[in-house]
Amino acid sequence: MRARSFLRLALPCLVMAVLALSGCSTPLPKDVERPVSAALQKPQETALGALVAKARPVAVKADASAFALISGPEFALSSRMALVESAQKTLDLQYYAIHADQSTAKLLRALVQAAGRGVRVRVLLDDFHSTGPDAQVMRLAFVPNIEMRMFNPLAGSRSSSLGRAWSILTDFQRAQQRMHNKLFIADNAVAVMGGRNLGDSYFDASNEGNFVDIDVLTGGPVVKDLSRSFDSYWNNVRAYPVQSLIKQEELLQLKTQFDQEDSRAEASTAKPQSSLIGSASTMNLRKVPWVWAQALVLADSPSKIPLESDDAHPLSPAQAGSAGVLKAGKQGTIPASAAGALQADSVVDGLLALVRSARQDLLVVSPYFVPGAEIMQAFRTARERGVRIRILTNSLASNDAPLAHAGYARHRQELLGMGIELREMRSEPANVRSALRAGNTGSSGGSTGASRSMLHSKLLVIDGRIVVVGSMNLDMRSQLQNTEIAVLIASKSFSKLATSSIDESLPENSWRVEIDKDGKLIWRAPEDSGLPDARTEPDASLGLRLMLQLIGPLAPDSLL
Repeated sequence: MRARSFLRLALPCLVMAVLALSGCSTPLPKDVERPVSAALQKPQETALGALVAKARPVAVKADASAFALISGPEFALSSRMALVESAQKTLDLQYYAIHADQSTAKLLRALVQAAGRGVRVRVLLDDFHSTGPDAQVMRLAFVPNIEMRMFNPLAGSRSSSLGRAWSILTDFQRAQQRMHNKLFIADNAVAVMGGRNLGDSYFDASNEGNFVDIDVLTGGPVVKDLSRSFDSYWNNVRAYPVQSLIKQEELLQLKTQFDQEDSRAEASTAKPQSSLIGSASTMNLRKVPWVWAQALVLADSPSKIPLESDDAHPLSPAQAGSAGVLKAGKQGTIPASAAGALQADSVVDGLLALVRSARQDLLVVSPYFVPGAEIMQAFRTARERGVRIRILTNSLASNDAPLAHAGYARHRQELLGMGIELREMRSEPANVRSALRAGNTGSSGGSTGASRSMLHSKLLVIDGRIVVVGSMNLDMRSQLQNTEIAVLIASKSFSKLATSSIDESLPENSWRVEIDKDGKLIWRAPEDSGLPDARTEPDASLGLRLMLQLIGPLAPDSLL
């Protein structure tokens, strides 16, 4: 199932079963060999390192890094292809989900080719989605020069979603704690990071639904900090080499099974290939219009996810991971108002420190927005200081995890009562040209296909001076359960760029939520849409609205 949706949709129905089966989980393999490795030590000696050094203006400080905003699916794919094709020494990928479909196949073939020319490839993947056809991604582990590890794996069958559901039922507590980080690093010199997973729906190539997402392309010192985070996860005891979990023969057997099923499906239903996948070119990295700025990386420690009790044996620091958030960067290189993020216990706690530091304006883009008590208090305090707060999140219709909407909807009236401006993503594809305008890569943003659009971008802009882009949502799951990573960019010009990418598209691509004179919610229609204002969740079916009302109250914010 799509990211986050299984636990949210199944939670109320599964709680009792979980309690009954809590002692039945299958143990993971013991005494697993995990050879320690590290990021490239001299990235400046590679072509990518030289490219970044050549692009650095003379007046820019040595500890500043280069950034480019990528808001469109075409450049999201072509930038990653450029990193794969340009890498000379190393490629490090860390993802929550890698789906075995057309767009990912293009990337993975390029990875195999890079490995063939001598590039060391490390792929670190959270284990939640590695079942069914998606399990075939694990075949990378058996390619020479490619290493692949699964973070916080779930034992049991990978042949079906039903088998994975059983693993979740019998190991529920650990199953809900996931590595949500997303990194794509080449030669420890240039990286792409943000909220985007790898798959058709993240590159505008799905016929069912496409995520509107945002990435940052970055080069310079901050990439070494991103690599330091990657290494801490890669060398951690929670990361299992694929070979310790499944044999190549088993994967090939699964491939035969699903190839036969796909052949039968294709015989009855034609699936046209996305024009993006067939025509995507490689980004010219020499023409990227970089913005140079001081930056800070915030990354949750892998120890945020507890070890199984039977794994509680003496570990090296590299295996165990330190507690709290991994902080990279120098406090003197960022505004004093952002210093609180350095003292945070998690990435989301760091974001709350930034919210508390805001003095004028706060823009929040979070697809899964479930504010618990601490987040609500941070907003309340900011509003008491007169801070303007604008929030863009998914509508019920555009949310791929509808139950998550319940955690937001129950706080909606209170948020509006504080004077917070709420916008909800419009899902209809006919008029949704872009939920994010072009970034400075010059790409077109958002979904252009016939499928519905779903917000997946994670972004904060504080006082027009600080931008935060990363894997985190502003919700309790990111705060308490998942591990996350973010980059804090201290730049007025980059803040303006990020804010403009949102502001220019909000009127036509989102519903403005308000409270009418009778104290009831009203959704103001997007501009030029020809739609009337709505009195119920717009674009959502009656069944979906009933599900929200009946099941939503049963699910606590902390698990949404």
